[in-house]
Amino acid sequence: ILRAVKNRFGATDEIGVFEMSDCGLVEVPNPSALFLAERSQPDPETGEEMAGKTAGAAVFAGIEGTRPVLVEVQALVAPSLLGTPRRAVVGWDATRLAMITAVLDARCGLSVGANDIYLNIAGGLRIVEPAADLAVAAALVSALTEMPVPAETVVFGEIGLSGRVRPVSHADARLKEAAKLGFAEAWTPIRGGRKTRTSEGLAVTPISHLSELVARLSPPRRRIAAGAQQRLATAP
Repeated sequence: ILRAVKNRFGATDEIGVFEMSDCGLVEVPNPSALFLAERSQPDPETGEEMAGKTAGAAVFAGIEGTRPVLVEVQALVAPSLLGTPRRAVVGWDATRLAMITAVLDARCGLSVGANDIYLNIAGGLRIVEPAADLAVAAALVSALTEMPVPAETVVFGEIGLSGRVRPVSHADARLKEAAKLGFAEAWTPIRGGRKTRTSEGLAVTPISHLSELVARLSPPRRRIAAGAQQRLATAP
């Protein structure tokens, strides 16, 4: 991954993705397919595809410079054996992870922060945009409840301290990239017009509050409690 940190004639947030071949470095024309290649690998024991069957993983539709890139966010939530729960973060901001866990605990009634948390952005890419908040939260909740995120679903959105999900920039480009790679659904912030389907046929599920995400990734009994929590959070 080549990132420009100084560019006299253009933006400094562009990236180039290359792979080493027999002829040297070769450009990767579709970085999203490269970062998600592992999801299509079969389970060595059963031979079945692992995508959508493993809890603690969510696909984030991000923007690197002007290029939409899809990457997998992986999370592991385990009971802590220490007085202070352990945090290990690769490819994301540890401070923002602390904020997301606090919002999940305070606004959604979960106890994520009391556990050891391990978070990884697959493929070695470092994500810096707040639009990854919702995907990180989805991976954390999925790991906690052991309910996998649907395999054909991408997630993006910024989370505020109130638990509300805020719109992000370049939403159409993110959705178009997801549809191009065969994804069928997107969990996104509520946008103007409240579209339920894009022109590419991608189903859009708007999420206004973090508790709605928790309800989607919870067992049936907990979904009822999460729905009540969401009604209290949105009450005037």
